[in-house]
Amino acid sequence: MSASQKAGHTFLASLGKTRLRPGGVDATEWLFSQSALTPDSVVLEVACNMGTTSIELAQRFGCTIYAIDMDKNALDQARQNVAAAGLQDKIHVLEANATKLPFADDAFDVVINEAMLTMYVDKAKTRLIDEYYRVLKPGGRLLTHDIMFTSERLETGRQTQLEEIVRSNVSPMSQEAWKALFIASHFQSVDTHNGAMSLMSPAGLIRDEGLPRAAKILFNGLRTRENRTRFLGMFRFFRRNRHQLNYIACCSRK
Repeated sequence: MSASQKAGHTFLASLGKTRLRPGGVDATEWLFSQSALTPDSVVLEVACNMGTTSIELAQRFGCTIYAIDMDKNALDQARQNVAAAGLQDKIHVLEANATKLPFADDAFDVVINEAMLTMYVDKAKTRLIDEYYRVLKPGGRLLTHDIMFTSERLETGRQTQLEEIVRSNVSPMSQEAWKALFIASHFQSVDTHNGAMSLMSPAGLIRDEGLPRAAKILFNGLRTRENRTRFLGMFRFFRRNRHQLNYIACCSRK
């Protein structure tokens, strides 16, 4: 598949990017701070991609994690990364569909899902959140990380550009709309944290990846004409719309 045809996160991963979430390290760290995890906790990560977050959770908290995705290539990479970290006893990598999770009711202390709900229309978001609610234990926490509109929404032309840039249907929401969505799915409370997207910003790239890897990603992004066109297109779009698009991290309690 050519660079221009890949989904945005797949393209960035092909350049060497390991942090593929809109708020990068800052958003994920906030979610970790809300998790209340212990070594006895059982966690479900939905859309685990290469396993980066699951590995950090296991290393930091010693908890047990079920990491699921539908992308076979990402799952293969996740299994390799988990094995390299020596965490096969803590992290179970599985192919599974988030719309029909193969787990019992009240099975998990925490469900974490980063940069996925944004990719679904509102009714589909609700179906996914209801399924997350089902598998959470009473008192459990849903930790999510997505794209947020700082106003009601982008102009029609720019919304179309966003979908073209990331090669996916993208449906961000305002902070108020995200909170209302979780409350409508019967969560008792929702705490949020938001800030500037770090996915394509130079400062965010260095913070998320470190200077040597950021330099490598930049080199790979500019090395060929096809990569350069896609990479610069993404960079310019997100920079131009940086005041309209933020990340949002939510902690919703069952």
